[in-house]
Amino acid sequence: MDSVLASPSTSSFSSSPLNKINHFSTDCFYNYNFISNNTNTSRFSVSSSSGICNLRKFSSVKFDYGYRYGCGCRLRKRSGCSKIESKNTGDFMGSSPSPSPAISQPKVVTGPGGYILEDVPHLSDYIADLPTYSNPLQNNPAYSVVKQYFVHVDDTVPQKIVVHKDGPRGIHFRRAGPRQKVYFDSDEVHACIVTCGGLCPGLNTVIREIVCGLYHMYGVKKVLGIDGGYRGFYAKNTVQLNPKVVNDIHKRGGTILGTSRGGHDTSKIVDSIQDRGINQVYIIGGDGTQRGASVIFEEIRRRGLKVSVAGIPKTIDNDIPVIDRSFGFDTAVEEAQRAINAAHVEAESFENGIGLVKLMGRYSGFIAMYATLASRDVDCCLIPESPFFLEGPGGLFEYIEKRLKENGHMVIVIAEGAGQELLSESMQSMQQKDASGNKLLQDVGLWISQKIKDFFSKKRKMPINLKYIDPTYMIRAIPSNASDNVYCTLLAQSAVHGAMAGYTGFTSGLVNGRQTYIPFYRITEKQNKVVITDRMWARLLSSTNQPSFLSPKDVIEEKIEGEKEPSNALLDNGNCSQETLVTSKEIPKEKPK
Repeated sequence: MDSVLASPSTSSFSSSPLNKINHFSTDCFYNYNFISNNTNTSRFSVSSSSGICNLRKFSSVKFDYGYRYGCGCRLRKRSGCSKIESKNTGDFMGSSPSPSPAISQPKVVTGPGGYILEDVPHLSDYIADLPTYSNPLQNNPAYSVVKQYFVHVDDTVPQKIVVHKDGPRGIHFRRAGPRQKVYFDSDEVHACIVTCGGLCPGLNTVIREIVCGLYHMYGVKKVLGIDGGYRGFYAKNTVQLNPKVVNDIHKRGGTILGTSRGGHDTSKIVDSIQDRGINQVYIIGGDGTQRGASVIFEEIRRRGLKVSVAGIPKTIDNDIPVIDRSFGFDTAVEEAQRAINAAHVEAESFENGIGLVKLMGRYSGFIAMYATLASRDVDCCLIPESPFFLEGPGGLFEYIEKRLKENGHMVIVIAEGAGQELLSESMQSMQQKDASGNKLLQDVGLWISQKIKDFFSKKRKMPINLKYIDPTYMIRAIPSNASDNVYCTLLAQSAVHGAMAGYTGFTSGLVNGRQTYIPFYRITEKQNKVVITDRMWARLLSSTNQPSFLSPKDVIEEKIEGEKEPSNALLDNGNCSQETLVTSKEIPKEKPK
């Protein structure tokens, strides 16, 4: 059923009991499909104060207030996931925060042709009668030459751009950019910025562009820097930020705000936000940090505070899903070339020389893979996603011996998370975690260097010259390159536009070359990993001429495992394939003990 586009006076909505809620103030309407765990599914038309108008092509918006997986999975059926916790239901978009569910549920807009919009939360979802203001950008001289100041309300970006002519349109995300109406008066905005987790090229650039974007585009003068990560909200001093303070910080590595792992105390953080009068929070960090940002957003929503929470994804490993890439990744790949070049020079200068380079990649081998492809001097690339073995036919040692006999030297690149299962003390070490919850890994570079030396000296009686290079902290600490600087600017400005427009609980990210707003749960649901049955890994194997280290049986298992991954595709009838939205009726009741 198409959206109802009518004024409140002529709409059937005026006769509904819901008309007593004075939350709805605009003329644009669209349909909500409300699913509760104690009511039947019902459909009704309500107006939107979040600037989503003329959505004739959208058939419904679904708010599932039933159940959510306690393990952080999306509201989907997942194989192997048994952690399910029920949440209280709440009134739909009520003016009081108290009846709201403990965890907000995804906003899903569906339309013809298998169209799905996974929308982001808006302040108007839980706060009634929010005033709006004209966007200051329309009076900004810098934007006077722009033909279209504002992003169209119907603009969305598809997650997958390769489709069949008869296939579904698939999942979309809201396009980022300035909106015609904003939900904050510039003089009343008190923003804060925090950086968490490990260092990454581009952190200072993002900080700079958030400050300058708020100041120059929207006239916001009060911006606070939180020192030392999440615990800085309640345990450390703050820094006043303005364009003069951040003018040249993009030329430096690291973060001027300091960072840390852990320290996430939701109540203390939100108390600090509330006490300081902060109404925009910009959180820069990886998947763990974004998971913490999601919890902060939920607590803010529960308290009914007018505070926008915007995330900027940061991970040098490029292991955040959905987005094309994370900032700092291009710089890391470029800087890794220096280490690989040095290893190649060392290796070819000695008889049976081996250059071994360890790169970042705790769970995902993207840096190692792309650095290898870019270098063309690498003979073997080892990543966490591709298991390997050392001795025996088809093993790593056999391949090293073959390359040394053919070329007299070789270069090996290994990601830090590769081969962890082979380390002798891995069972104990993999149970230990750092403050961010990441598994503490053994130094696979030192371990495999010693294994190679022992094998060729003791078993093959073959002299080798192995040089081990670990450029990890050199790469993390450098400023971002030109490409990442531009990308950081787009991410930061998109986050500012989204927060000013009243969106909250979102991450700013690049999807198919377009800036988008992505719900937190899509960013934190899983990690982005190299698919070793994909063409990109095949390109690497053809470049290095290394074996896959997989038996035919392993290849079949990898393909089967890949097919088990949840798909975003829809069937012709509009239902999800392999994953289905969970309603309260679909969840079996726990058996009494």
